[in-house]
Amino acid sequence: MNPKTPEPYDALLLVSFGGPEGPDDVAPFLQNVVRDKKNIPPERLIEVARHYERFDGVSPLNAQNRSLLTSLVAELNAHGPQLPVYWGNRHWHPLLTDVVRQMADDGVRRALALVTSAFGSPSGCRQYREDLERARQQAGPDAPSIDKLRLFYNHPGFLEATADRVAASLRSLPPKQRSAAPLVFTAHSIPTSMADRCPYERQVRQSCQLAAEQAAKILNDRPALSWRLAFQSRSGPPSQTWLGPELSNTLRHVCEVEHAEDVVVAPIGFLAENMEVVYDLDVEAQQQCDALGLNMTRAAVVGNHPRFVRMIRELIVERLDPTSPRSALGPDGPWPDDCPSDCCPTMATSTP
Repeated sequence: MNPKTPEPYDALLLVSFGGPEGPDDVAPFLQNVVRDKKNIPPERLIEVARHYERFDGVSPLNAQNRSLLTSLVAELNAHGPQLPVYWGNRHWHPLLTDVVRQMADDGVRRALALVTSAFGSPSGCRQYREDLERARQQAGPDAPSIDKLRLFYNHPGFLEATADRVAASLRSLPPKQRSAAPLVFTAHSIPTSMADRCPYERQVRQSCQLAAEQAAKILNDRPALSWRLAFQSRSGPPSQTWLGPELSNTLRHVCEVEHAEDVVVAPIGFLAENMEVVYDLDVEAQQQCDALGLNMTRAAVVGNHPRFVRMIRELIVERLDPTSPRSALGPDGPWPDDCPSDCCPTMATSTP
């Protein structure tokens, strides 16, 4: 007997972290974030809440996702496939559980999910998969099946969009300063115990190398871009080892040891503006650079860059048509549709 042919995909679900959109949202949002985490000190939540207070309790993340959604719908309507597009968050409205229930009510049977994380890690990939399954269980027997699109850390669309943002930042500097400015990519730090058991650090470094190569081609005035990777936004206890070097140490080094006058910081680990970009970089890192006398230029995230939006459509097309090309740069080749069973094992962490 031939196996049953799967139903065609009939929707796309954008899955993100979520963020508060006003002062009254901050406390319940943070409680949602730490609900399944242990030993979160109350003072840590107070500290994070103050970051949001600086921006009137509004994270830029939801607005960024709305912009991405608008661009993606326009791309699919113009070039196909014309799938309905939904959006659900893990920690704030529109909540993933509510959206999957709505998809079931709308008669969606089989959907693809785009997760707003390019890299493989317990928090950036596996947890999203688990949350999708939990939302399906809560939606009941009519919930659609949902297949996550593959990791795209080495997809040309992500790399070219990132490179364009980097090149724009470098071009904002006068030519003489541009040629001397160090390029520092940043990504969210994770505990080394977690990093040792997942491909996160290797994938981030590979993306940095490939994006730097693409940016050099765009600029066409530097044969190659030297770069370094620093990690930001660690939030664990001091006794826990996290990936480094920390961005603050890197900025101090390029100023005090390398005597750089300018630096370009590119948050390659973040697809959208969120609090860890606008506070940790635009406030804390900027204040440090001001104190050091270092001119910091921060590259934009990929956001709804047209090449990134087109990449999403390409990922959809390759799942709809197994004969279509699967694009990737670098030594890894395209990441499989289904992550290996031992990839990114679930590990307890006490960080918000």
